[in-house]
Amino acid sequence: MKIHNDCLACIQNQANRVCELLHVDIVSSQKIEAMALRHIQNFDFTLTPPHNATPLYEEIASFLNVEDLYQEVKASSTAMAKKFIPFCENAIQQSSHKLLTATKTAVAGNVIDLASVMMYDLGEELEKIYHTDFAIDDFEVLASTLQITQTLVYLADNAGEEIFDKLYIQTICEQFPHIQVYYFVRGNPIINDLTCKDAFASGLNEVATIIDSGVPTPGLALELMNLESKVILDKAQCIISKGMGNYECLGEVSGLPIFFLLKVKCEVVAHAIGAKLGDIVCKKGIS
Repeated sequence: MKIHNDCLACIQNQANRVCELLHVDIVSSQKIEAMALRHIQNFDFTLTPPHNATPLYEEIASFLNVEDLYQEVKASSTAMAKKFIPFCENAIQQSSHKLLTATKTAVAGNVIDLASVMMYDLGEELEKIYHTDFAIDDFEVLASTLQITQTLVYLADNAGEEIFDKLYIQTICEQFPHIQVYYFVRGNPIINDLTCKDAFASGLNEVATIIDSGVPTPGLALELMNLESKVILDKAQCIISKGMGNYECLGEVSGLPIFFLLKVKCEVVAHAIGAKLGDIVCKKGIS
C-alpha cells in the first residue's frame, strides 16, 4: 500500500507524540518537528508508509540517544493487557467455537497502537469484540487452511498485543497440534512494535519459536528480511498477519498464503482494504 497524502499529518503527529511521551524539552521538540517536516517533504510516494516513516524514527532515536523510544510505554501496554488474560481465557474456554473466539481475541488486542490516530479503550473492545462480526470475513478459509498447515508464520505487531497473540496461538496449537508456529518480530525497536526482547519477556517462546525477522520497519518489508526468516516464510503454508503496518507492507503482495487480522484505525487503510473505520477484518491475501 503506497503512502497517501493523508498519512503525512499522521506521521507528523507521531513525531510530536514522541516528544510528549518522553517529556522532551522545547528546544529539542522544535528540532524534532523540523526533522519530521524535512523527512515528510522528501517522502517517496512509490513506497509504503512504514518504509517512509522508518528513517524519521531512526533519526529521532539517534538525536535523543535512546535505543528504544517507547520502551516504558511498551512495558505499560503489556502490563495492561495482562490484566485481561482471565477474561479472555474464560471467553475462549466457554465458547462453542473456540478458534473463532480466540481469533477475535487477537484482533481485539490490535487496538493497542501508538502509531494510530484513533485511540480505543481495550476493556470496551474486549467486551464487544465477541459479539462483533468481521466486516471482511475470510475466517472459514483461514480455519480450513490451518487444517492442512504444517508451518505457520505469525507476524507480530505492537507490544501488548502479544498477550492476546499468545492466547490465540495456544488455541491454534490445541486444535491443530501438528502445526509448528514461528512468531516473527521486528529486527530493531521501532515505534511500539514488538521485538525479540519484548516477545521473550511475555513468554511467547512457550507457544512458538520467536524469530527476529531483521526488519527495521513498522510492518514486514519482505526485501529487508534476514535469510533465516525468508527461509521460514517461504515454506509456510499459512501466514497470519496482525495489524495495519503489516497490511500496508503486504496487502498488495500476491501469492502469499496470508490472512490479515486487524482493526481498521485510519481512513487510508479503510479505503485500501475495503472496510470502514472501526471495522474488524479477517481478510485473505491476494492469490
